[in-house]
Amino acid sequence: ADLLLPPTRSLVQTKNRLRGVPGGGATPLADGLRLALDTAGLARARGMTPTIALLTDGKGNIALDGTPDRALCEAEANQLAATIRRAGLSALVIDLGLRPQPRLADLAARMGARYVVLPRADAGRLAQVLGASLEA
Repeated sequence: ADLLLPPTRSLVQTKNRLRGVPGGGATPLADGLRLALDTAGLARARGMTPTIALLTDGKGNIALDGTPDRALCEAEANQLAATIRRAGLSALVIDLGLRPQPRLADLAARMGARYVVLPRADAGRLAQVLGASLEA
C-alpha cells in the first residue's frame, strides 16, 4: 500500500495529489488499512485530529504477508477495520467501483465510517467529498 496523501487539511493539495491516482492491478486492502491506522496514530500523536479516507473498488486480493489470497485479505481488512473503530478514528470509505460493493458497505460499518459510492470519480469530485467529510 502507498500513502498518496499525507495528513493535510489543504483541499488544493488533496486535489493535486489525487489527480493522477492510478487504478487497476493488485489491491492490498488490508495493508492499506494498516498504513492508514499507523499514519492516523502518528498524526494524532502530533495533536492532529485525523480522518482516514479509504478510496477503493473493494476488491482486495493481497494478504498482509504479500500472498494473493482474497479470503485472507478480507478477513484481515475486517480485523483492521474493527481496530480503527476501537481507536476512535474518524473514517470515510469511498467506493470507486462501477457498481456498489456490499462488502465495502460492511467494511465501513465495521470501521464506524461513512460509506460513499462514487463511480467514475475525478479529482474535483473526490476533493469535494473529502472536504465535506472534514467539515462535518
